[in-house]
Amino acid sequence: MSTPGFVHLHAHTEYSLVDSTLRIPQLMERCAELGMPAVALTDQNNLFGLVKFYRKAMAAGVKPVIGVDIRLSPGPDMDRPATLLLLCQNNEGYRNLCKLVSRCYLEGQVRGEPMAHREWLDAESCAGLIALSGGLQGDVGQALANGHPEQARARLLTWLKAFPDRYYLELIRTGRTGEEACVQASMALAADLNVPVVATNDARFLTAADFDAHEARVCIHESRALADPDRPRNYSAEQYVRSPQEMAELFADVPA
Repeated sequence: MSTPGFVHLHAHTEYSLVDSTLRIPQLMERCAELGMPAVALTDQNNLFGLVKFYRKAMAAGVKPVIGVDIRLSPGPDMDRPATLLLLCQNNEGYRNLCKLVSRCYLEGQVRGEPMAHREWLDAESCAGLIALSGGLQGDVGQALANGHPEQARARLLTWLKAFPDRYYLELIRTGRTGEEACVQASMALAADLNVPVVATNDARFLTAADFDAHEARVCIHESRALADPDRPRNYSAEQYVRSPQEMAELFADVPA
């Protein structure tokens, strides 16, 4: 039986200082071990690990896909920031991504966090970029989770203008509250508007055994105690670098 085709397109590394313990050399070793032809770097709000990522990927025989997990500042119809994954399709996309990240730091700071304004993202500024919706943390996913399908539809149609044939609804199953309902609603919306979907694992660490170390890092960033019963639990032990076989089994119900 042939190995299912899958590559990780949503992965934070150690350069996402807020929430990842995944080291680039370990990531490349794992991808090569699993026979993955490519892997994406999508650190939050930055490209700090780009050079190291590119060199280690090429040395491991893995195609590097450059990307960023951009934070969108709340707009008139949003009550909290949202996630949008951007991946470079070509050199034009890389240049546009660099411009956008720089603009987030220079013009989009919100309480010390660089964010993009929705109006910055149009067909011209997003040329050469592929977008993933961000799952439950994206603006479309937030609308679906809040029971506003028409709002989700409107947001999706807006994104399709900025990313014609290059916008994907992201499906994530890591056991976190609300994820499965978002997956089901996303698949229904995708079928209705003929929009493609992509499965990711929102990876933050190498193996499930690394979850506790990851949580410790999150607590340090948030100035919270690990044993604090009231601290937010925004991550799960399932956010590791899953194998293609694991991902195929996890999304066996999604049409290929």
